[in-house]
Amino acid sequence: MPKHTQPTPDDAFLKQIFLHHLTRIYNAKRFLQHRTPHLIKMASFEALAHGVEEFGGDVNNQIKRMEEIYKLIGETPSPDVCNPIKSIVKDEFCLDEGQDVPLLNDLDLMLYLQVLEHINITSYRMLIMIAKMLKYDEVKQLLTENFDESADNDQLFTLIAKEYITAD
Repeated sequence: MPKHTQPTPDDAFLKQIFLHHLTRIYNAKRFLQHRTPHLIKMASFEALAHGVEEFGGDVNNQIKRMEEIYKLIGETPSPDVCNPIKSIVKDEFCLDEGQDVPLLNDLDLMLYLQVLEHINITSYRMLIMIAKMLKYDEVKQLLTENFDESADNDQLFTLIAKEYITAD
């Protein structure tokens, strides 16, 4: 079967794609915003609790930037129809709060927060590409700030995990 080359989407279709993915990540961040206080309480290691607290502050900042993006492009967020992040976070990452070894819960918490940040990093990267194609310069800058925060959080949780695992 011959392969077909996909034509370059026009601006209207690019905007539709952009809004679809922006809305997914926006609704995911809103979901995380409400879950963060509980995640902080779940951490048994003080550095992890502080890291999750910082993550929560960044989630708030990212939501504000995305709300600014919606204003800049003259749109409003649509309702949460399909939220893959919600599926990942459901029931606090399926963590067993009654673990005999708190380290296991903490490592699971870090793992899942990093999984979420990797999803965010990939989503922001795609949104930045589309924003560039649509010549949304201000939007691109706001998305880059969100991307950078997610990358920094991923690195933060890696450093915290090293504190757990190494005896240095």
